[in-house]
Amino acid sequence: MASKAEAALERFAEQIGKVDGPGQPHKIEQSQINLFADATGDHQFIHVDPERAAKLSPYKVTIAHGFLTLSLLPMLQGSIPPSDPEAYQGLVMGVNYGLDKVRFPAPVKVNSSVRATRELVEATLVAPNTLQLKQKVTVEIVGEPKPGCVAEFLTRLIYS
Repeated sequence: MASKAEAALERFAEQIGKVDGPGQPHKIEQSQINLFADATGDHQFIHVDPERAAKLSPYKVTIAHGFLTLSLLPMLQGSIPPSDPEAYQGLVMGVNYGLDKVRFPAPVKVNSSVRATRELVEATLVAPNTLQLKQKVTVEIVGEPKPGCVAEFLTRLIYS
């Protein structure tokens, strides 16, 4: 009899290449950018000084840190319903395992909204009760032609 992880692997295999989303939009406000700057110690003016950014930045407004955009992946993905809820039966927890490739094609300007889409690239059984998913997550900037972030996001799903 197949374990819950093995059964889920069969279901995920059918989802490879399928794009889900977009999820719900999230507005990037200056207060969030400032809190991230405080948390990381990155207070470069293009992030935290609206007056200086208006004068000196090519964007004329402050922009979110790339790593702020990246840190939103779990939240943004959380608003995307699963393609196949059955694949999550018996799931105990999910763990962020890492990233393979990350790019920031366009700046995320203050007061813009971002949302995510995801594409399952790979699903692998890494232990009898554990799957690893590689998902290409694209953080779209609503109304802009280029995304703010594209990342290959690795998640471990641990089943009972």
